[in-house]
Amino acid sequence: MTALLNDDLAQASAEAGVALTEYFVTDTAKWVWRYRVNQLTSDPGCAGWLTQIVVADPEGAVVGYAGFHGPPDEAGMVEIGYSVVSGYRRQGYARAILTALMHRAVAEARVRTLRVTISPDNTASLATISGFGFAEVGEQWDEKDGLELIFEIPV
Repeated sequence: MTALLNDDLAQASAEAGVALTEYFVTDTAKWVWRYRVNQLTSDPGCAGWLTQIVVADPEGAVVGYAGFHGPPDEAGMVEIGYSVVSGYRRQGYARAILTALMHRAVAEARVRTLRVTISPDNTASLATISGFGFAEVGEQWDEKDGLELIFEIPV
């Protein structure tokens, strides 16, 4: 993440073991990396829950990044976050990422609730979660993203 924050795609790619593109050094991506580095600095134990590079099998294409916003909280809730590279959108990768993250959450005994927050204008993400059983439970204001709808599902 530090290499990505320094615009060093070659170093980041070497560390990740896959070729990363400019998508991983956009302002949006850098905000994520900066936030996650701060989390890791304050709690190194949360590493297994945070954002990772997503590589599609079997072709090995780097299609985005995804993970949780952190380990389960006191109530057993984890929140999903993901982003798909523009050229790979509308090909089922977001649903595959969501499925993989749901499987990861189910495998962890401490997780009782899975959450996702989505802007009401983000029709693609709203469509992605449809059919997975998420229920809208409220809304929140996010400093970076503005109004978000909160969806949850028991694990």
